Amino acid sequence: MSNQATSRVTDGTQETLATQTVGAFLDALAAPVPVPGGGAVAGLLLAQSAALGEMVVSFALTKEKFAAFAPAHRAALTALTALRHESLRLADLDAKAYRTLNALWRLPASDPRRTQDWATAVEEAIQAPNAVIDATSLVLRHLDPLIGTTAESLKSDLAIAVDLAAAAARAAAWNVRANLPLLSEEADRTARHATLEGSLREIALRADSLHARV
Repeated sequence: MSNQATSRVTDGTQETLATQTVGAFLDALAAPVPVPGGGAVAGLLLAQSAALGEMVVSFALTKEKFAAFAPAHRAALTALTALRHESLRLADLDAKAYRTLNALWRLPASDPRRTQDWATAVEEAIQAPNAVIDATSLVLRHLDPLIGTTAESLKSDLAIAVDLAAAAARAAAWNVRANLPLLSEEADRTARHATLEGSLREIALRADSLHARV
């Protein structure tokens, strides 16, 4: 596959992150174009966090010694699998949102398409990374019951899953901060910034709490 930021499959549609090889994604990420960029990386980090959690809990479900925790483990596995897929979807959504915003940015300020579509494009460019942050909270919530109820030999994998989730939220936050100044109302910008920083504090506290128990 060529070193392009937007890989395409044979029918001409854009290839999703879930269908790309790791090498193809990294080639696209390294290309001198803005998409994919940090937003896609944030989503991928969160997907990897969820996948590590899935691995740890799937292993526990094969062991009789953890049978007492099986109902909680199955619930966690179902949730983490869904969050892994959702994280990849959000990575693609972030790339799509930024691609749209970047295309409008290149138009003259007087172009009717920019005037008509700008507010929606900005909103979507903020919503996608915000959704990654929201999903991070859910991933951490479902990693929580795995601590102390799964294999001791895999506790490093749980710790890494927590690290990746926290990093995903911090990464996504940079994109939110980058796009907040594009909102037209100062009060809206201020309120959203306060919400963002509050969410990050909560995620950091939860991640620290989980680390202390691993």
